[in-house]
Amino acid sequence: MSSWRRDFASGLVVVVPLLVILSVVNYLYSRIVSLPFVRRLQEPFGFFAAIIVFVLLIFSVGYLMRTTAGRLIENYLDAAMNRVPLIRVLYNASKLAVETALSGTEELQTPVKVETWPGMRMTAFKTGKTTVDGREVLFMPTAPNITTGFIIEVETSDITETDETVEEALTRTLSAGFADEDRNASTGSATGANFSTTENIDSSDN
Repeated sequence: MSSWRRDFASGLVVVVPLLVILSVVNYLYSRIVSLPFVRRLQEPFGFFAAIIVFVLLIFSVGYLMRTTAGRLIENYLDAAMNRVPLIRVLYNASKLAVETALSGTEELQTPVKVETWPGMRMTAFKTGKTTVDGREVLFMPTAPNITTGFIIEVETSDITETDETVEEALTRTLSAGFADEDRNASTGSATGANFSTTENIDSSDN
């Protein structure tokens, strides 16, 4: 990928979710302040009334999401958004931004690499849990829909530690690998070169 396309993709992942969130908040606020009883109130009472209605709306939606109907609506919305290539990236980025802003990333521990097949590694996250036989319990998200994934139990010897933060690993997964190509080029290519060098040495020895 060319430099300008890589920079554009990286900027898109960061800027667009913020714009989406601000647009949604602005739209909801505009609709609330246009309500008849809010318009009749004098400033600053109208502003505070709009804020109260907005907060109540958020709590109502949050409560709805805890019910069976709410979960069905959320699942339908996720499925619909993830059918559209560009929209699914923006939707999941916005969702991640909100979840990170509210709860941080404490629920996801250190990102690691897991060699699922010989010569191929995948990104996963430690959950801080282990099985009774000592295996690490990891969460392996799908890309770009990081709200789904796999819970895998892996031997500690099959896990490769990284120096990435949770945010960096999630951003790369969310952007389908385009968000930090420079990092991948420096680390991934070096790893690939090591595998290649090892194979060449083995071949020459034979």
